[in-house]
Amino acid sequence: MRGRLNGALDELNSKRFYVELNLEDLSSRVRIIVPSISMELKATRRLQAIHSHIISSDPHSLLQTNPTAGEFFTEQGYSVILPEKLQTGKWNVYRSATSPLKLVTRFPDHPEIGTLHDNFVYASETFRDYKYLGTRIRADGTVGEYIWTTYGEAAAARTAIGSGLMAHGIAKGSCIGIYFINRPEWLIVDHACSAYSYVSVPLYDTLGPDAVKYIVNHSSAEAIFCVPQTLQSLLSFLSEIPSVRLIVVVGGVDELMPSLPSTTGVKVVSFSQLITQGSSNHYPFCPPKPEDVATICYTSGTTGTPKGAVLSHGNLIANVAGGSLGIKFYPSDVYISYLPLAHIYERSNQIILAYYGGSVGFYQGDSLKLLDDMALLRPTVFCSVPRLYNRVYDGIINAVKSSGGLREKLFNAAYNAKRQALLKGKTASPMWDRLVFDKIKAKLGGRVRFMVSGASPLSADVMDFLKVCFGCPVMEGYGMTESSCVITFMNEKDVSSGHVGSPNPACEVKLVDVPEMNYTSDDQPYPRGEICVRGPIVFQGYYKDEVQTREVIDEEGWLHTGDIGLWSPGGRLKIIDRKKNIFKLAQGEYIAPEKIENVYAKCKFVAQCFVYGDSFNSSLVAIVCVDPDMLKSWAAKEGIKFESLEQLCNEPRAKAAVLADMDAVGKEAQLRGFEFARSITLVAEPFTMENGLLTPTFKIKRPQAKAYFAKAIANMYEEIAASESLGRRAV
Repeated sequence: MRGRLNGALDELNSKRFYVELNLEDLSSRVRIIVPSISMELKATRRLQAIHSHIISSDPHSLLQTNPTAGEFFTEQGYSVILPEKLQTGKWNVYRSATSPLKLVTRFPDHPEIGTLHDNFVYASETFRDYKYLGTRIRADGTVGEYIWTTYGEAAAARTAIGSGLMAHGIAKGSCIGIYFINRPEWLIVDHACSAYSYVSVPLYDTLGPDAVKYIVNHSSAEAIFCVPQTLQSLLSFLSEIPSVRLIVVVGGVDELMPSLPSTTGVKVVSFSQLITQGSSNHYPFCPPKPEDVATICYTSGTTGTPKGAVLSHGNLIANVAGGSLGIKFYPSDVYISYLPLAHIYERSNQIILAYYGGSVGFYQGDSLKLLDDMALLRPTVFCSVPRLYNRVYDGIINAVKSSGGLREKLFNAAYNAKRQALLKGKTASPMWDRLVFDKIKAKLGGRVRFMVSGASPLSADVMDFLKVCFGCPVMEGYGMTESSCVITFMNEKDVSSGHVGSPNPACEVKLVDVPEMNYTSDDQPYPRGEICVRGPIVFQGYYKDEVQTREVIDEEGWLHTGDIGLWSPGGRLKIIDRKKNIFKLAQGEYIAPEKIENVYAKCKFVAQCFVYGDSFNSSLVAIVCVDPDMLKSWAAKEGIKFESLEQLCNEPRAKAAVLADMDAVGKEAQLRGFEFARSITLVAEPFTMENGLLTPTFKIKRPQAKAYFAKAIANMYEEIAASESLGRRAV
């Protein structure tokens, strides 16, 4: 039978109707011959007939199928599989089915766009009179209607800013710090950096002076754009940042600009002054090359000093060009910018919006007023993070439950009807929107046509809930700063949840075995392992840090993400664990606390959670920041009197109720026995950046949290030891 199969393949390959594809971007540089469509269909029928003869139904049969070039194009759904090395016979490299034969590096419709400068030149010429940047904040600090800057006006301001920097002697290739939150000037300065080959360096406004000082010195920034609030901070340690020669104050009044002694070598000017200087003294653009550095994004990390991820123009263009094959924007689209522009998530959103000519309205700067801004702006696109989506979910659920009676029954009937229609790929009756969901949609302005979630995992329940309530696709993506943002993203028409989609057409992805955590690419029913990515989106390395660069990029160019994934049916990636931050319990079991924290985050009482364990103890403990409304509501029903939330957190019955709820959620998520928290401490104070427990991307700083809660952790382990001696469980 094998002879018949080989004969069929030989006959197929002897035909002259084929396309020769040189996959030079594979590490092995293999050559694959793919038949034309007509021959492929014939070959598929021929092979299926042969397979029916030689494939035994005996599960112990030694005869195995071997995928052909034609088969892996037609059977994988959202992804296709390629062999990393043909000689191994192991097909384990996944690519997007949208572009399986060539990794995307440019926009297919505009291959001439190779840099961020090219992208904005195209946008400003194509959409010159279209609305681009909008703000509600007036010069006097008051808030009103949105006032818009067109693409053409932004382009003129970009040229003036770049010329002003040149006039002050800031040389091409210098690092330019941007030290304020989202506002139109942020993007204008970034466009100026691209046009004149400067390297933009975002400075987190929440990092504090020590981190800002470190980043400025590490990048040798020569100019910093700030606002009056951050100016005072800069001036307080000006002598400790010797590379800085120019400080530009956005929103500052010319007459109030401080005059520094000439001995400092630093000039302070207002943004308007710099524009005036540049407008009267134009310098020609210094266009960058695709391989030139566009930005250094410092990732705060959970330990140590910030690391500067070096991203080229080519990296960023490739990433958004790949994304453009899956998500389409239009010049009529309106986007609200409130996610930090210092993060790659929001930066990549801005690049693709400019390419399509969309409008960007900025929030006031206060997240508590975000819904007010959205009601006025009425965005068509909404990108956010699970933390906010979870709040939306909780808010709607609580409102429905508190309404009770007929309203609650009506909501449940509407929700179930729309959800069933969604799962079947059908459109539910518009009656449900008129009766129930239009009021919910109005909370986000009423015309959002799709939502995107990123930065951390979004639970499948919340995703499905958002799809039903807002009547639009909700797509989750996965990525990191080191990959220029998106590694995988969901297809807009994919109605399933609980995964992060298929690879960005600009990269390829594989899973690498992690034996110490029992994850392998041979796992059944689905391959599992550490997610690794390769392609034009992978960063150039950490700035001035070859050691840490080599730790994450191997000799074959694969970026090791530290996340654990599995390939689900259809070639979709699912994030299931985290390789970093794992530790071993006393009995030798490995623990990934972030996975457990994500499970406990679904508990109704839990707002935030920090799971701790070490090799000296055999069980886990947890610090739980409670949801105040849920805990107070529970206490009222139980008839428990309390004077403050802190007092309620110390109530043994409250701790027992929260732990019981956590246990129930843990069992539903099928946590293993040693993954359950044995004892908990309830706290009222949230984990924040201000108290040093969160990074700007809302990840827990584990060493800092361990020190912060050291006494509580010690007390919990003492309670566990005491309870074990008495044969009962600690709370």
